[in-house]
Amino acid sequence: MDLEIYDQTTQHVANEKVKLVEDVLQYAGRYIDLRDDTEMSVTFVNNDRIQKLNREYRGVDRATDVISFAIEDNADDDFPLVMDDELAAEIPENIGDIFVSVDKIAEQAKFLGHSNDRELGFLVVHGFLHLNGYDHQTPEDEKEMFTLQRKILDDYGLKR
Repeated sequence: MDLEIYDQTTQHVANEKVKLVEDVLQYAGRYIDLRDDTEMSVTFVNNDRIQKLNREYRGVDRATDVISFAIEDNADDDFPLVMDDELAAEIPENIGDIFVSVDKIAEQAKFLGHSNDRELGFLVVHGFLHLNGYDHQTPEDEKEMFTLQRKILDDYGLKR
């Protein structure tokens, strides 16, 4: 997977945290059999920035932990892109962008009594699954998504 990671925080995210995100998302991509040329990004932000995003795109005026922007969510079905299968196979698939609040990672890890690494892994895998069409709007969808999320994290080595 082609993964871009951006740091828009007031302090720099440690290199080992960036490496953790790269590794756990590569693992998650293999776990759900994503194409190798799949593209996505992760941007680290502080609470003030994620609150602005949450207000602008979700209408909720408070900081949150992770927000996912899936590419297919913005698809314009009025003008579909038509191409043959061979050409489509050559074009990388960009699944979208994840924004993670580094402030929420620390807050929630402390509240939940687990490591910052576990919380960081949880948030990026959660956002990643949203980019890949998983959701938790119904009890059935929640069970499917959260079970897969737990399996990925446990198998990777980020158990609670």
